[in-house]
Amino acid sequence: MGGREGLRLDFNENAVGCSPRVLECLLRLDREQLTRYPEREPVEALVADSLGVAPSEMLLTNGVDEAIHLLCETYLDPGDEALIVVPTYSMYRIYAAATGAQVIQVPAGKDLRFPAEDLLRQITPRTRLIAIANPNNPTGAVAPQDQLLLIAHSAPAAAILVDEAYFEFYGETLLPNRRQFPHLFVARTFSKAYGLAGLRFGVLAGDAEQMRAVRRVASPYNVNAVALACLPDALADQAYVWKYVGEVLQGRRQLERALKASGIPFWPSQANFVLARVGTPEFAHQMRKRGILVRDRSTDHGCEGCVRITLGSLAHTNRLIAALQETVQELAITQGASAQATPPGVQE
Repeated sequence: MGGREGLRLDFNENAVGCSPRVLECLLRLDREQLTRYPEREPVEALVADSLGVAPSEMLLTNGVDEAIHLLCETYLDPGDEALIVVPTYSMYRIYAAATGAQVIQVPAGKDLRFPAEDLLRQITPRTRLIAIANPNNPTGAVAPQDQLLLIAHSAPAAAILVDEAYFEFYGETLLPNRRQFPHLFVARTFSKAYGLAGLRFGVLAGDAEQMRAVRRVASPYNVNAVALACLPDALADQAYVWKYVGEVLQGRRQLERALKASGIPFWPSQANFVLARVGTPEFAHQMRKRGILVRDRSTDHGCEGCVRITLGSLAHTNRLIAALQETVQELAITQGASAQATPPGVQE
């Protein structure tokens, strides 16, 4: 089985797909809409309303990747410092390093919890960006809000990015704090819960004055006309989104119970995936043979022998757990076979 054939539970995408209303919108697109340069502002107003912010406090971006890129271009120069916690989303490091800034990687603790004290110790007068995924990828762990606010308070000269790509599966946000901390930015995406990864839709929100600085380095046509045409329908169908989120959360509980029953250590997650320490690279191969794709994260800091497993619908979760149980039986994976410590939160 080559490529990404099979049930794709390896990239944290929506495994069901977008709302039917989005597909109907695509069918209604006409030649004139594709001929004109896209107008971002009307749709930005709709998104701003859905987030409870002013249009001047946000920017639609070509995925969260562009939001990260724009922040790096706005606030980093050669010789500046950017702080990230590892393991985490790789684009923070890539875009920050591209500016010539020095990227300081703060390792998570042995249990992969958020290392707030270690990060605070790394803040210097040269710190100009701190990027934090919350929930984090690939661990699914979260940083407590009081710790994030302490970091924002301790680094007033730095742009603080809190990437809430998995917000719908967690439910807590720092958006209300954007006015208390004008250097705080929050990113969101429509790639996960909304199933629009192919349209590349992200949001960056923050203080209006700071957002004006970010807009100066953004293209006025960074979001394409097809994506802009579809987003209002995606926003309007909240029942579809929350039904999917509900299935993911139920499936996450089922997967965690199955991992525990199989003796596989895992990290309790607040996202649409679970990180598990299976101890062998053969696990992902055997799951692929059974038509289930999972992501090998063994090369990430602290994730030796780990795979990340995305949750989909309940039907997907049932297929996943059946394949997992067969694979565990074939490979004789046991908790005792792992040379690493058991992740936190797993009851013996």
